[in-house]
Amino acid sequence: MRAAVVGLGFVGAGDQVSGDAIGQQVANLDGTHAQALATHPQVRLVAGSSRDPGRRQRFEKRLGVRNTHADWRKMLEVETLDIVGIATNSPYHAEIAIACAESGVRAVLCEKPIATRLADADRAIEVCRDQGTLLVVNHNRRWHPLWRSVRDEIRDGAIGTVRHAMVHWSTGRIGNVGTHLFDALRMLLGTEAQAVSGTLDPVVQPDCRGPEYCDRGGWGIIDFSNGVKAFVHAPQEGALPLVLRIVGTLGQVTCRGGAAEFEFSDGRTRLMSTPADHPNSMELAVLDIVNCLNNGGTPASTGQDGLAALEMIVGFHVSNRRSGQWVPLPISGADRELEIRIG
Repeated sequence: MRAAVVGLGFVGAGDQVSGDAIGQQVANLDGTHAQALATHPQVRLVAGSSRDPGRRQRFEKRLGVRNTHADWRKMLEVETLDIVGIATNSPYHAEIAIACAESGVRAVLCEKPIATRLADADRAIEVCRDQGTLLVVNHNRRWHPLWRSVRDEIRDGAIGTVRHAMVHWSTGRIGNVGTHLFDALRMLLGTEAQAVSGTLDPVVQPDCRGPEYCDRGGWGIIDFSNGVKAFVHAPQEGALPLVLRIVGTLGQVTCRGGAAEFEFSDGRTRLMSTPADHPNSMELAVLDIVNCLNNGGTPASTGQDGLAALEMIVGFHVSNRRSGQWVPLPISGADRELEIRIG
């Protein structure tokens, strides 16, 4: 299968120069698009696209791929591709996914969030469905073995009937970071969000991608259809690390770092760690995609999953505009055109 990546920066191509601009290390990523595609035995990475000539040159040198393009549209025009990874800034995700589907690409692995407008996500899902293109959103916890094991334990009743959930992270950015945690809540709880009440953090940090981007943190509650409420604490500047906790009638499970700690009402505790030497989540995503293309089936993280996470993000913004009022999900009317400028 012939593959390409649009966006040859940090998560797209493992470009450390791009990582330095945001103060992060490629070594700490849970895989990159280019690495995962290049290492699958049934996939050949044949092309890449970036507006930045330095990124194109470093990609060519690092991956040995000579077909690089300054314009992704030209790449789709001249290359015959089966799989495309989309790792550009968020406002371009839906447009590129639609163009890939219309050009005959069989599968798209799109970075989160799926789009910056719900209407754009709707359109991307519709076109991919109509063209028979597999649309996969990189919510990497969907493939991560630890998070999948926690999901299975909760569904098997390890902590009893779930009563509530809590999620905290310290860097704000409800769109870029929150999308992962909102999706993780859906996965672990096995149900849909039906309403959001939220307030956005008035502190706004500059975005390294440019002044046109503004992705705020905030606080709020997500009401799920099974009666469980998830409490969200995501200030722009916080002191505590990322934590997700699910509380049930028999105990609770807390996910942080690379482990999950189960604490039971009878005093027992149990620690579940990330398996050693497991493939990274991006590699597992590509394995999933190739298996679906070969054998049919549904990938672990679909366009609809990406849309559901975006509904919660937009819900926070709409609720903030309404002074914290509850906003029913899915969002309706003109707010489906509301753009959240996520980087």
